[in-house]
Amino acid sequence: MSKLYVVPTPVGNLEDMTFRAIRVLKEADLILAEDTRTSGVLLKHFEIKNSMQSHHKFNEHKTVENIVSRIKGGSVVALISDAGTPSISDPGFLIVRECVRNGIEVECLPGATAFVPALVNSGLPCDKFVFEGFLPQKKGRMTRMKFLAQETRTMIFYESPHRLVKTLTVFSEYFGAERLASVSREISKLHEETVRGTLEELIVHFTEKDPRGEIVVVVDGVNE
Repeated sequence: MSKLYVVPTPVGNLEDMTFRAIRVLKEADLILAEDTRTSGVLLKHFEIKNSMQSHHKFNEHKTVENIVSRIKGGSVVALISDAGTPSISDPGFLIVRECVRNGIEVECLPGATAFVPALVNSGLPCDKFVFEGFLPQKKGRMTRMKFLAQETRTMIFYESPHRLVKTLTVFSEYFGAERLASVSREISKLHEETVRGTLEELIVHFTEKDPRGEIVVVVDGVNE
């Protein structure tokens, strides 16, 4: 039966791959990968030899129509990103939307995504939260910060290592230096680390110690 599967892949440790994800990838007629070189390592590890095609933010608008046509023709297609769940700060939304519009069944498997373990590890309230992903780099950044300054829920952000201190400094300016936060990096990898404290303390820590790897920042909401 033709279908689009959205398949999460490990954000670090390959043991986080589920049995079901491996089976789906082995049975798919085509695997759409954000970077075929990165995904090639994963597929080789699990002895998955299915056909793979590049599908990323720079070509998805051009390829989506052909992919939808292929699925409508009876193919089973699986979508993966470099790490984590596709569509969460990764390509995926466009192909899912077009499949839904065309009456194609879409099934997203449960699995790895970086922000959930970072949120739970933070020690901050996780009953209600807002996922912001990557903040705008220029246009709209300050407007967004002014809006989030009033946010009462725990906030989750993705950030790159070289921009971390700058971003924490901006958070301190808008949220206050004493606002509690945590920084998790290299989740599920060998050098996984979570540093907790006030924004001021985190700025000092990562100014003295250069951060490396993929980073998730969790910030406490303003007290109601």
